[in-house]
Amino acid sequence: MSYVAPLQDMLFNMEHLAGIDQVAQLPGFEEAGLDTAQAVLEECAKFAQGVVAPLNRPADIAPSSWKDGVVTTSEGFKQAFRQYAEGGWQGLQHPVDFGGQGLPKTIGAACVEMLNAANLSFALCPLLTDGAIEALLTAGSDELKAHYLEKLVTGQWTGTMNLTEPQAGSDLALVRTRAEPQADNSYKVFGTKIFITYGEHDMAENIVHLVLARVQGAPEGVKGISLFVVPKFLVQADGSLGARNDVQCVSIEHKLGIKASPTAVLQFGDGVAGSVADSAGAGAVGYLVGEENRGLEYMFIMMNAARYAVGVQGIAIADRAYQQAAAFAKERVQSRPVDGSVKASATIIHHPDVRRMLMVMRASTEGCRAMATTAAASYDLAHHHPDAAQRAHHAALYEFMVPLVKGYSTEMAQEVTGLGVQVHGGMGFIEETGAAQHYRDAKILTIYEGTTAIQANDFVGRKTVRDGGQTARTFAAQIEETEQQLQSCGTPAALSVARQLAAARHAFLEVVDYVLENAKQQPNATYAGSVPYLMLAGNLMAGWQLGRALWVAEQLLPTGQHNRFLRAKIATAQFYAEHVLVRVTALRDSVVQGADSVMALGIEDF
Repeated sequence: MSYVAPLQDMLFNMEHLAGIDQVAQLPGFEEAGLDTAQAVLEECAKFAQGVVAPLNRPADIAPSSWKDGVVTTSEGFKQAFRQYAEGGWQGLQHPVDFGGQGLPKTIGAACVEMLNAANLSFALCPLLTDGAIEALLTAGSDELKAHYLEKLVTGQWTGTMNLTEPQAGSDLALVRTRAEPQADNSYKVFGTKIFITYGEHDMAENIVHLVLARVQGAPEGVKGISLFVVPKFLVQADGSLGARNDVQCVSIEHKLGIKASPTAVLQFGDGVAGSVADSAGAGAVGYLVGEENRGLEYMFIMMNAARYAVGVQGIAIADRAYQQAAAFAKERVQSRPVDGSVKASATIIHHPDVRRMLMVMRASTEGCRAMATTAAASYDLAHHHPDAAQRAHHAALYEFMVPLVKGYSTEMAQEVTGLGVQVHGGMGFIEETGAAQHYRDAKILTIYEGTTAIQANDFVGRKTVRDGGQTARTFAAQIEETEQQLQSCGTPAALSVARQLAAARHAFLEVVDYVLENAKQQPNATYAGSVPYLMLAGNLMAGWQLGRALWVAEQLLPTGQHNRFLRAKIATAQFYAEHVLVRVTALRDSVVQGADSVMALGIEDF
């Protein structure tokens, strides 16, 4: 099954839910209205469908390989990445001053989804480069920006994030990589980093590693971590490439999914022959980003950008799995329909439970896409609105949404890709159909850039407790307004969605109150329910956006616009409310009433 970009749904979300015309009124985005969005998305769809998607299955079969420190990517990746860079796609959302196109995230996020749906392994390389660009834009010196940004923005070079070490997974307080100051204001970096996505590859002429390390004498824990630029090849004063740095890829991982994306183990400062170590002694040459001991703060810029993007990856792989399952269900003949509408064996899409599974897949994907699109618009308003109060308001909304986009959308992808295998039946368990690849690829999404539990802990602590539930209640008030609109609409679908939204909103507010009351006095009880709280909130936000979409569709129907599409949107929103949103009340009960049973068994009983 080939991938077809869901352009109509993306543009509907941009126009009617995210307010692309409002975004286009922001300084610098005046040319970025709906017409521009459509033109950009159509071009991106051609590239994703025609160039990148055909590489997906072959690359899973013949993934990236490592030999003697050299990583060779899957066949076609190098050429596709060159086309990606030449097309200006890496710089889509980045500043014109550094060679980018300066388009809003509202448009860029849709392009990110298409690229990931086409080929998740391929798309990871530009995703990490985006994070490196964001970090340098925010905290890099003028010299670092001049040396690195344009080459990263144009895709001539790529970027990585180097956090994890063998003894330090998500607990960055345990980072041991060290940085020794040199007389020329550079540093020598020594240490091992693991799980480095595209830490070595053959698709670009240089790789710019952003590395967390400790300067000698730094404070213990996370307060003593600094961030460094450590390029694969040193950059000379005129911008040309110089000597090979003392960093090498000692292996790549063998993984469950995303097999074509090389996940590297990098060794810094091991005295690699043929590198700067030959003349200057062991030590990878690095350059401080910002100030010493503020590395975690800067790295969070990359991580926040990556967390949103990983959420979009979940939406992307879910859509790819849905498209394949729907196509298979229309072709696979198996059994007679229970209603007798066909007198012989029929395609399985006639069977109610297959339809139910496909609707869960479709509605969940569309809900999360709408949630991510509106979050992107808040990001644009937070960064570009001329009024400081509005920037602060939308920054709070966006920050609240990031763990939901990341956590809920990626968990949703687990369910949807699993259902994709189920719709295929026994054929789904066979690798040749491709359904299993989506299932395998999706699993990493709930793990990297912070597991679901890490997103949930952030959602409890930083997003709910820190402001006393203010942002949570702001969203609840907006959801209540949507309920009132749906009630005034009066159609059976609108009334059904309004009822379920109201029940879910009340459950959400009950959990917010519970978290605020117990987070400090009973932390175990609160955090035992942190993931259910995250799932509850993500489910509600996705359902809310589909409720808004239903209301818009009802208003547009009398005009005859996109009649088939609008009717499908109404049906999908109603299904979500009646089959997915209804899970919220059970999640509330788990959070508010179920904490004691989580911790009931003693450690020795496991």
